[in-house]
Amino acid sequence: MSNPELSGGVGTSRMHDSAHLHVTGKANYVDDLPVPAMTLYAAIGVSRYAHARVTTLDLDRVRQSPGVMSVMAAQDIPGENLLSFIQADEPVFASTHVACVGQPIFAVAAQSFKQAQMAVNLAAVEYEPLAPVLTVEQALAIDSFVLPSMRLSRGDATQAIEAATHRLEGQLKVGGQEHFYLECQVALAIPNDDGGLCVHSATQYPSYVQQAVARVLGLTRISDVTVMCRRMGGAFGGKETQSTLTACVAALLAAETGQAVKCRLTRQEDMVITGKRHDFIAQYQVGFDDEGKIEGYSLELSSRCGMSADLSGPVNDRAILHSDNCYFLPHVSIVSHRCKTNTVSNTAFRGFGAPQGIWVMEQVIDEIARYLGQDSNEIRKRNFYEPGQRDITPYGMRVEGRLLPEIVSRLETDAGYGKRRAEIDDFNRHNPILKRGLALTPVKFGISFTQTHLNQAGALIHLYADGSVYLNHGGAEMGQGLYTKVAQTVAEELQVDLERITISAADTSKVPNASATAASVGSDLNGKAAQAAARVIKLRLVEFAAKYFDVRPDEVVFMNNRVSIGSQQISFQELIALAYKERISLSATGFYRTPEIGFDRNNFTGRPFLYFSYGAAVSEVVIDTLTGESTLLRVDLLHDCGKSLNPAIDRGQIEGAFLQGAGWLTMEELIWNDAGILQTNAPSSYKIPACSDCPQHFNVTLLNTAPNQEDSVFSSKAVGEPPFMLAISVFQAIKDAIVAAAGHVRRSPRLDAPATPERILNAIQDLHSHNQQSC
Repeated sequence: MSNPELSGGVGTSRMHDSAHLHVTGKANYVDDLPVPAMTLYAAIGVSRYAHARVTTLDLDRVRQSPGVMSVMAAQDIPGENLLSFIQADEPVFASTHVACVGQPIFAVAAQSFKQAQMAVNLAAVEYEPLAPVLTVEQALAIDSFVLPSMRLSRGDATQAIEAATHRLEGQLKVGGQEHFYLECQVALAIPNDDGGLCVHSATQYPSYVQQAVARVLGLTRISDVTVMCRRMGGAFGGKETQSTLTACVAALLAAETGQAVKCRLTRQEDMVITGKRHDFIAQYQVGFDDEGKIEGYSLELSSRCGMSADLSGPVNDRAILHSDNCYFLPHVSIVSHRCKTNTVSNTAFRGFGAPQGIWVMEQVIDEIARYLGQDSNEIRKRNFYEPGQRDITPYGMRVEGRLLPEIVSRLETDAGYGKRRAEIDDFNRHNPILKRGLALTPVKFGISFTQTHLNQAGALIHLYADGSVYLNHGGAEMGQGLYTKVAQTVAEELQVDLERITISAADTSKVPNASATAASVGSDLNGKAAQAAARVIKLRLVEFAAKYFDVRPDEVVFMNNRVSIGSQQISFQELIALAYKERISLSATGFYRTPEIGFDRNNFTGRPFLYFSYGAAVSEVVIDTLTGESTLLRVDLLHDCGKSLNPAIDRGQIEGAFLQGAGWLTMEELIWNDAGILQTNAPSSYKIPACSDCPQHFNVTLLNTAPNQEDSVFSSKAVGEPPFMLAISVFQAIKDAIVAAAGHVRRSPRLDAPATPERILNAIQDLHSHNQQSC
């Protein structure tokens, strides 16, 4: 681990590199960048119908509106009218048909943002309405899918369920989620004098935006487009592919006018136009023995994907791959339906399908526990993977080690789970209105892109004659601290203080073909690539110093801003200056590809992940049985970060992910009306967790006894997404409190997510009605 005398090496808690800029308002985001003279501002005209034929599109009044310099619709695009080329099923602008409310039809560039917005409203668009498909149920009824359904199976689930001592079945529903990043979608496109463009885009995936812009412009060389992003104001997956719209619109209008164009969505536009987390319906059957051990599990997952495929394929694949969570399933069958609906195209969101699959599994475990009248925590432990016998996932990957039982056992002790269970039972006996609930849930999250080819990264490092370091890599900074962690990796490798390193923006002209900063692998991929680049330069310096000072290479040692060369020492800066004078290259690229992984998606078998991250959380809640309101009182969380690169940043990621997960499962509700119009389209109607929703007692501990056994960056583990799923403990604790409100019946409450006050009250009433019918 880090040399304690080194300032900012790995393993030390250093603040985010832009923290001082964030809190003073000096951090420049895309919308803050100085713009060239005569910059134009774009606005987008969108569909008002969920499904319709466009019979008239008259834009004459739009063109005549004050300040308007350009108007562009589908027929005006010089290249391909294609926004998403994953499935080639989503245009930049709809032409003859619209497939959801909010689908772009045309765009305007004007001399001011206000003029562009006013001009858009002057369009004369006439429609012939068609019957929309809005829900998963409607899509299933007519076999409406964006992609073919997929199946994962092992053994004979049907026979195992039928032969089991006990059987349960049911339907579960979990809602979607709005990304609600602080910075809305935005891009600034600046034409070059050679026909190319520079696009400043708030994106997690600069190379994807680069390809999309080149495609819509009809450019024969992707290299004619440069995409840059220094930082985003949050993303959470919503700027992985969805950022292409504003970038393409700005680029098209910039290419048409020869002037810079900025395209920025308002909050309401962003919520209406962009995709969300997929909502799911799950039908399950489970067979188990008297101890609650699962013998057979059959699951049918159906998600609302929206009007196009976008990232629904890999999102739903990951939902399948995480439907086991931490539990061995000897006989299992999982079917995944990717439903096409006339709603916005749903997309990536923190966890990328895994939260939905894990949530369903945890619901099933709780159903088994309620049925048997046992503590759900005991049922969970009996079903854990066991090394050497019950350790192969349904897709054929081995689960190694006993880290999860260690985490759960330690958390039970540290959180006082058993004692608090008794105290809560006593509280509930003496309080008729307020009821408390307690739950412990674990997580096992696979780290790597399931599309194997995406597991690669590049980096570029320059050393200057004064010993300062310039660092660039393909990762995108969205507030998660990636740039700080990668810089710490380079500081550790070169044994220089973090303050020597200059961090630069993601830039497709410096690191080409970079994968999205997603799937929690930002530090894993870009950290290893930067480490590789640093090692290339370091090896050159070692060889140079050994030859110059006539010593063996193993006598050249870098340590704490100095270099020991045989019996003498010189500063790092002195060595660099000397190497420069001797014409030694002080620049290098680094490349990394994740080893050992390989996944056959057609058969759903292989090793899709390099390793698993683990964690567990205990949540305690109280519900008001008169209003249905729930309050999160206390959280105890133990998470596996391997050897943390930066404990302070990792802790922040864990806390933020957990609260975002709690919001998804308790308060964030997306509601469309029968016409397919999103009703929760503003902060006034869509509620995310606030500071007051953070529990008064929030105990976060990083597991510091288990370095990553795989060859990761200094034995660290990914942390961005796994803690999100630990918020399932909040939902389970609410269920526990509902059962207490109904008199501890041996029946699980019918509670879909999010657990809003209305749903909590309905669940209590449902259990009361069941009790009365049983009497």
